[in-house]
Amino acid sequence: MATGAVPSSFTGLKSNDNVTGFTKSMDFIKLSDLQRVKFRRTKVSVIRNSKSEIVELQPASEGSPLLVPRQKYCESTNKTVRRKTRTVMVGNVALGSEHPIRIQTMTTTDTKDVAGTVEQVMRIADSGADLVRITVQGKKEADACFEIKNSLIQKNYNIPLVADIHFAPPVAMRVAECFDKIRVNPGNFADRRAQFETLEYTEDDYQKELEHIEQVFTPLVEKCKKYGRAMRIGTNHGSLSDRIMSYYGDSPRGMVESAFEFARICRKLDFHNFVFSMKASNPVIMVQAYRLLLAEMYVQGWDYPLHLGVTEAGEGEDGRMKSAIGIGTLLQDGLGDTIRVSLTESPMEEIDPCRRLANLGMRASKLQQGVAPFEEKHRHYFDFQRRTGQLPVQQEGEEVDYRGALHRDGSVLMSVSLDQLKTPELLYRSLGTKLVVGMPFKDLATVDSILLRELPPLDDNDSRLALRRLIDVSMGVITPLSEQLVKPLPNAIVLATLKDLASGAHNLLPKGTRIVVSVRGDEPNEELEYLKGIEATMLFHDLPYTDEKVGRVQAARRLFEYLSENSLNFPVIHHIRFPKGIHRDDAVIGAGANAGSLLVDGLGDGILLEAPEQDFDFIRNTSFNLLQGCRMRNTKTEYVSCPSCGRTLFDLQEISAEIREKTSHLPGVSIAIMGCIVNGPGEMADADFGYVGGAPGKIDLYVGKTVVKRAIAMEQATDALIQLIKDHGRWVDPPAEEDL
Repeated sequence: MATGAVPSSFTGLKSNDNVTGFTKSMDFIKLSDLQRVKFRRTKVSVIRNSKSEIVELQPASEGSPLLVPRQKYCESTNKTVRRKTRTVMVGNVALGSEHPIRIQTMTTTDTKDVAGTVEQVMRIADSGADLVRITVQGKKEADACFEIKNSLIQKNYNIPLVADIHFAPPVAMRVAECFDKIRVNPGNFADRRAQFETLEYTEDDYQKELEHIEQVFTPLVEKCKKYGRAMRIGTNHGSLSDRIMSYYGDSPRGMVESAFEFARICRKLDFHNFVFSMKASNPVIMVQAYRLLLAEMYVQGWDYPLHLGVTEAGEGEDGRMKSAIGIGTLLQDGLGDTIRVSLTESPMEEIDPCRRLANLGMRASKLQQGVAPFEEKHRHYFDFQRRTGQLPVQQEGEEVDYRGALHRDGSVLMSVSLDQLKTPELLYRSLGTKLVVGMPFKDLATVDSILLRELPPLDDNDSRLALRRLIDVSMGVITPLSEQLVKPLPNAIVLATLKDLASGAHNLLPKGTRIVVSVRGDEPNEELEYLKGIEATMLFHDLPYTDEKVGRVQAARRLFEYLSENSLNFPVIHHIRFPKGIHRDDAVIGAGANAGSLLVDGLGDGILLEAPEQDFDFIRNTSFNLLQGCRMRNTKTEYVSCPSCGRTLFDLQEISAEIREKTSHLPGVSIAIMGCIVNGPGEMADADFGYVGGAPGKIDLYVGKTVVKRAIAMEQATDALIQLIKDHGRWVDPPAEEDL
C-alpha cells in the first residue's frame, strides 16, 4: 500500500477503487491506497484527475511525506521552454505565452489627485510600461478613476489601467465599470484582516466560509464578464487570512489554496480572463509558492497566465537583486507572462529593470537555452533544502589554515589583478578586511578567497608579501595551474580544468597541494569522471557567456545531479564572467537570475563574479547582496521596504533613507518600512521590527507581527525605532572610523 500526502486542492480526485481514504491535516490531505502502476520498469504512485488523466507522483524530497507531480511545475527542467498559457486581454494588451512578457508598475500619487495621477500615468506610459496599476481604496478614489480614465483618453493615452483592491468589494464593483483589470487579494477581499488567531473549523463551518466568499465575490466576476474586464487573483504571503493560516499554515501551501478558492468561483461562472500571482518579500518563499501553484495547475489542466513579482523588494541594488532572484528563477524555467519589479523608488525607475528581466526571459525561451536531457532526482522543487558541500578540513602538517577559504553560510570570491597588489592596504580594504597597524584581519563581510590569474614575478617581494599576509589570515589565494608551475606561490590553491586532470598535469604539483577544478556542467560524463580521482577543495561552475544556446542554470543542475549521483560532496562556486561593457543593472540582474536561481534551490556554496570595467567594491557588494537575498549569508541589515502607492502615508523614499543611514550597521537585524498596513502585518513576517504608517503624520512600531507602539509623531518615530531595537538587545553602536 502506498501512502503519502497530496496537495489538498487536487479537487478532481475521486473516492473510488483507485483512490480512497481522505482525512484532513493541517497542511495536506492524507491519501492512502494510491494506484500503483508500472512505469519505465518500476512501480510508481499515480492519481487520476477529473479529466481521467494519469498523474505520476513522487516525494517532494527524499523522505518527504508530500507527494507532488513528478517534475511538472514547468515544461522542461533541462531547457527554457515557455509554458503555454491562454491569452488574457487587459484592455488592448494581450497577456500570455503567445505574446511578449509585459511589464508594469504602479502609481505613487494620491488617486484622488486626478491631475497628478494622470500626469504620472502618462510618464509611465512614455517610459515604456505596458500596464499601470492604481490603488483604489474607497468610494472617492473609485469616483476619481472615471475622471482619470476619461482624461487619459482625451490625451490619447490608452495604456490599460489596473485597480488595486483590498477589503472593498463595493469599490471593486464601481471601478470595474471604467478600469481594464481588477486586482483582488484573496486574503482580504471577503475575509477580515488577519489577527493571527488559530481558528478551529469543522468541515461544515469551513464550507460555510467558502459559500460566504462565493456570495461576496460572484457579483464582481459577473461584472467583469459583462464589461470584458480582466482580473488578477493576487495572493500575498503577508496577508493570508486567519482562516487559511489556521487550515493550511502560513506557507506557500496556504497561498496557493487561497488563490484557488477564488479561481474555482471564476471557473464555475465560466470566467477565464484572469491571471495568478503569488507574491512574497522572501524570494525563496515566492519561488516555492509559484512552483506549487503551477504543479497544481498542471494537474488540473489549467493554463492561466502568471504575474511575477517579489513584493516589498526595497530600493537600489538590494531591491533589484531580490527581484532578479525571484523573478529570474521563474523566467529561467519559462514561467511568467507579466512582471513588476517593486522598488522603493519612483514608478519610472521600476521599468528599466523590468525590461531587462523581460528581455532575459524572452531571450532564454527564444533560444531554448539548456543542455541535453537528463534525469533530475535530487533537486528539491517545493521545499528548500540546501546542499552543503564539504568545507575545507585542516590536514596534518599544513603550514596555513585553509578553513577560511570558504564560509559555511555562503562564500564570496573575487578576482584580483597584479596592479591591485601594488597598493596592498587599498586592496585589503577593498576585500573587506579590518586593518590593524596595516595588517589585514577578516571581518563579517570579508571576501573568503581571491582568484589571481597571474602571479607576480618571483622577485616581486612586495606583492608576494601582500599575498602571504592574506594567506596568513586564512584567505584562499587561487591561481591557475600553469602559473603555479612556473612561478610557484607557497600555499596557493591551484585552479585546474578537467583537461588538466585528463593530462595528469596536476600530478606535477607538490603532494598535498589544494586544487580547485573548473567545469562547464555540460561535459560528457566520461570527462566528469575525472572528478572521482581527486580531492577538490571546491569546484567552479564556469560557463562562458559566449555559449548562447547552453543554459547556465540547466548546466549547473546537471552538474549537481552528477555530483549527487556519485556521492561527490565538493563545494560548488558559481563563477560568472560577464562581458566587457556590461551595464551595472545587467550584472546585478544576471547574477540574481543565473546564480540566485540555483542558490534558492540550495544548489551552490558561493559566488565569484567578474565584470571588467566595473568597480571592485560594486562587485563585492553585489556578491554579498546575492547571498543575503538567497537567505544564506547575512552581512548587513535586512530591509523589507514597500514601493510607494496612493495609500502611502509618508515620503517612503526619504524616510527609508533616514532609517537606513542610522541602522545599516546591524547585520542579522531585519526592519520593515511600510507606507501603510494594507497588506497586513504578515507582510513583515521576515522582519524583526516594523515602521508602519498608521495615520497621516503618525507611525506605528511593530515587533514581528505585533504592534507595540501606536501613533508616534513622525518627527520622533526613527528615534523610537532605534530605542525599540535597543530595548530588545539588538542594537550595537556603529563601528568607529579606522585610521589609515
